[in-house]
Amino acid sequence: MKQYKTDWEIIKEIAVLRTGQNGWTKELNYISWNGQKPKFDVRWWSPDKKYVGKGLTLTQDEIALLEKVIATLPQQLEV
Repeated sequence: MKQYKTDWEIIKEIAVLRTGQNGWTKELNYISWNGQKPKFDVRWWSPDKKYVGKGLTLTQDEIALLEKVIATLPQQLEV
């Protein structure tokens, strides 16, 4: 299996959304992946920030749309 090297630079740490029992944190950050234009990023990080889990990247336009959508949600959603 081929392995790929991924480089990242955290431009701005925005928020820790959750801390798991193993010490990993789910975070919202502004990150440049592989030298590309930075994007908003939600993913799990190891305590030392050497390892990353699966996550989601969002452009400025996508994060703005998500903000609008969240604002329209009722205060309490029934699941």
